[in-house]
Amino acid sequence: MRVLVVEDERNLADAIARGLRRQGMAVDVAYDGSTGHEMAFVTRYDVLVLDRDLPGMHGDDLCAELAASGTLTRVLMLTASGTVADRVEGLRLGADDYLPKPFAFDELVARVQALGRRATPPAPPVFSVADLVLDPAKRTVTRRGLPVELTNKEFGVLAELLKARGAVVSSEELLERVWDANTDPFTTIVRVTVMTLRRKLGDPPLIETVVGAGYRVLETAAA
Repeated sequence: MRVLVVEDERNLADAIARGLRRQGMAVDVAYDGSTGHEMAFVTRYDVLVLDRDLPGMHGDDLCAELAASGTLTRVLMLTASGTVADRVEGLRLGADDYLPKPFAFDELVARVQALGRRATPPAPPVFSVADLVLDPAKRTVTRRGLPVELTNKEFGVLAELLKARGAVVSSEELLERVWDANTDPFTTIVRVTVMTLRRKLGDPPLIETVVGAGYRVLETAAA
């Protein structure tokens, strides 16, 4: 899941980003509304965690523009004011959820995860190909009924490949969906991660390299 945090309180923004990354999410941060606006319209995020009172461009204006654009990005609006009138106004602007400060981080994570599930077309609750099973909710992977221990990035890559249902996913798409904006676009990190993922999944191979195009999961694995 790709998340953008737009919050001018730097310590809070960085703390939110660190916490969400520990949950396996790819997180970018902007400290003002203008930068957040630019990032939100350049990269397709699943969820935008948006402070309402921002310098540069007000959070209300950014939220309204996103809603008008028809993007699938879901907006969780944050604000120091938690009155009913403020919540109603935020939702009218196009926010999908509203969380007053101060908030419990566990609640923030749960709301972001819930919005992330709504940001993409409906997917099966569990992905299964050949003898491989990935459960996004439990964050578990098994093959032949045995657990496969994956890092957050390996899990993210495998999930994106399974979501494609046999279609080719390019390295650029994987880099955008699983890593954050600080990752060097010329890095070999995707290739290395796929190589490690293949090794952990074992034989017969399930991930195929399509030269010059990317990677795909084989619908059936050769014996």
